[in-house]
Amino acid sequence: MNQDLTQQWLAEIESLKQQVVEQQRDRDAAWESAEKWRKLYNTEAEQRRTDADLFRQTIASLKAEIQKLKGIDTGTLPNSPNIPAIQQELAAIKTVEDLKAKLVAVIQERDRLLHALKTEQETHTQTRKSLTTALGDAIDSLAKERTGTGGGVVKESV
Repeated sequence: MNQDLTQQWLAEIESLKQQVVEQQRDRDAAWESAEKWRKLYNTEAEQRRTDADLFRQTIASLKAEIQKLKGIDTGTLPNSPNIPAIQQELAAIKTVEDLKAKLVAVIQERDRLLHALKTEQETHTQTRKSLTTALGDAIDSLAKERTGTGGGVVKESV
């Protein structure tokens, strides 16, 4: 009976050793899996931080571009009463979509103003031509009148 008990205990010990080995294998596999997930998480987190920094830079660049397109330069317009309102409007832009929509509106306004400026320049050019022609006609008329009606020498005052 003593022999059977010893055999039973040895079998139990062997079984426990086998369980310990299996548990160590499971623990090592779990550790490796956790390490893999930790690396993936860190990689993803780093990518998100990089993307966030890039987006911040893009937003800052687009805000500067909007200010440039609007002709807003605090150095150029230091006393402008519109600066706080403009800064408040820019601060209201929170997302890239908001910024894109604002940029589209600004570009449309710029195009409208450029068209109005071009029209004004064309009108100015036409007015200048008309005034130059009228001045030339007036000078010609004055010259004809001086030579034709004076009957001789015309004195010019200097």
